[in-house]
Amino acid sequence: MPFTTLNSRMVQARIAPGQRMFSQRGAMLGYRGDVTFTPNIQGGQGGLGSMIGRRIAGEATPLMTVEGNGTVMFGHGGHHVQVVDLTGDTLYVEADRLLAFDGSLSQGTMFMGAQGGVMGMVRGQVTGQGLFTTTLAGHGSVAVMAHGGVIELPITPQRPVHVDPQAYVAHRGEVRNRLSTAIGWREMIGRGSGEAFQLELSGQGTVYVQASEEKL
Repeated sequence: MPFTTLNSRMVQARIAPGQRMFSQRGAMLGYRGDVTFTPNIQGGQGGLGSMIGRRIAGEATPLMTVEGNGTVMFGHGGHHVQVVDLTGDTLYVEADRLLAFDGSLSQGTMFMGAQGGVMGMVRGQVTGQGLFTTTLAGHGSVAVMAHGGVIELPITPQRPVHVDPQAYVAHRGEVRNRLSTAIGWREMIGRGSGEAFQLELSGQGTVYVQASEEKL
């Protein structure tokens, strides 16, 4: 069920009988028709197993199951909203960035150390995103939140992309991520203007970058 963009901070989704979607709790702004909202304690399509790691780490984000027949408007905290349409690929995104997504998508949880080893875990701490990230795979749409809007940067084998870890929102495709340091003697004495850490993404896909280093 594709989202309709109402403005830069609000989207609308059409819910039909037999379909479902998931949203962050508190993200519903208004609706028309016969629509129900039910707290979801099993982490969406990924089930309870996909949430065990996050529950242990205290990183789970409560979701609502949305069903019925009507249209629903979503937004949260005045954040900018970016719609990502998946066509069989996988989106890697932090749970607290998720505004709403199709119930047809398969949700999972990936340990940060699985991409980038120890530095992948360090990246989670540097960005404040924790040790786990959420994966959404299949055919469907995802609405994610960001500060100041989002740009899409293509990643190719010949042209990896480096981004500020705090500006990273999500990525999709066959992409490896690696946290690298850029600390020189100028940074050590506090006179440098460069960033201490950079997130390098390589492979084939897309990275979504927000126009701010502010966390949600």
